[in-house]
Amino acid sequence: MCINPSPLQGISRSFMHWISPYFKQNSTNTMTFDTVNNNMMTVIGPPQNGCGWRIRWSRNYGCLSGNLVLRLGIHRTLDKHRGCVNTVSFNADGSILVSGSDDRMIMLWDWELGLVKQSFHSGHMNNVFQAKFMPYTDDRTMVTCAADGEVRLAQLKDGRHVATKALARHEGRAHKIAIEPGSPHILYSCGEDGLVHHFDLRTQTATKLFKCKAFKDKSDYMPIVHLHSIAIDPMNPHRFAVAGSDEYARVYDIRKCRWDGKACGDPADCFCPSHLIGDEQVGITGLAFSNQSELLASYTIERIYLFSKDQGLGADPDSATPTSAEDPNTGNEQQQQQVYTGHRNCATVKGVSFFGPNCEYVTSGSDCGRVFIWKKADGELLRVMEGDKHVVNCIESNPFATMLASCGIEKDIKIWIPNSKEPASPVNIDEVCTSFLLRFCMPTVS
Repeated sequence: MCINPSPLQGISRSFMHWISPYFKQNSTNTMTFDTVNNNMMTVIGPPQNGCGWRIRWSRNYGCLSGNLVLRLGIHRTLDKHRGCVNTVSFNADGSILVSGSDDRMIMLWDWELGLVKQSFHSGHMNNVFQAKFMPYTDDRTMVTCAADGEVRLAQLKDGRHVATKALARHEGRAHKIAIEPGSPHILYSCGEDGLVHHFDLRTQTATKLFKCKAFKDKSDYMPIVHLHSIAIDPMNPHRFAVAGSDEYARVYDIRKCRWDGKACGDPADCFCPSHLIGDEQVGITGLAFSNQSELLASYTIERIYLFSKDQGLGADPDSATPTSAEDPNTGNEQQQQQVYTGHRNCATVKGVSFFGPNCEYVTSGSDCGRVFIWKKADGELLRVMEGDKHVVNCIESNPFATMLASCGIEKDIKIWIPNSKEPASPVNIDEVCTSFLLRFCMPTVS
């Protein structure tokens, strides 16, 4: 029987090419790959009579081997844009990469071959900040947002024709879009005007849900929080989080919102490390939910923090006690947030994301031009990889392959796969910090 699992359709050839050096071939013409977590994938082949490789998984299908992470290296550089590349994302099966840039162009890549399948002008008048496929639309419907404040719809027609139209406009830059998991119709946007829009593509209408207002302690000088990021909980799509120019990640429940924009201003919960409450210097540039409903937040001039659902401060953090690390009900020390350190987030609006089918790893770019990868569970820094001559802003993982795409200030996209014959050496964080200081803090000699 010819078996081509859907996760590998369109990418099975390169998939086999990447991992074949790490397989053990035996006399039964099978190749077995053992991960460090004792998960096993057996590939039966070679392909015959038009049939592809046959895949048999055992134990936990979805665990990403740390050995593969340690072997990540640049597989290909995609370099057709004429400006900084601000966004990369994948279609549902991982076969197409979409990118957006300061050149206002959208490009659809066959990343395996390094070829542009299609490109078109976004219709935006300024830098494109995000571009995503809508699910279950046969990769024919996309949404974008940009520095001009617009949220736009792009529909790919037959004959390579693309129709674009504006859905809504923020008063200020629109940084991020969040798509309801599994929905071909529903999405949200946030912007520096503090506004959160809700869209239904069936009617192509936008509803202004609310403006994110600062809490009382900052309302005099920061009445509106300038939003940089929005994310939806994949395990509970009614919950979404927003964050921006203050220290709080706010989580809302769409079921508690009115559709006239006059309510929903109060969050269901808020998250912030206790030592950052009241810090007027920090903000949040990136958010991501894990498949366990954990919330990841990347702070400016600070670190990345992972919050579990029970670490919230409630709807009114002004009433929280930031100096206390004890649970007032039990007197026991509360569990602290997991922290990820070593990167630098000061110069740009950076994203943050999980990596691996079980969100086993955390990834971020840095002002030093590197890609950082940590173990989610304990915060151990596994990899620091050169990804840009200046700054890495965006890292996205392929939904089915052990692969990352990264972009930043340079005009290209880096594709990372486990192609190294030897695993990387342990990260020396002192060397990373010293290298950063030498690169950015030493005076130039004339």
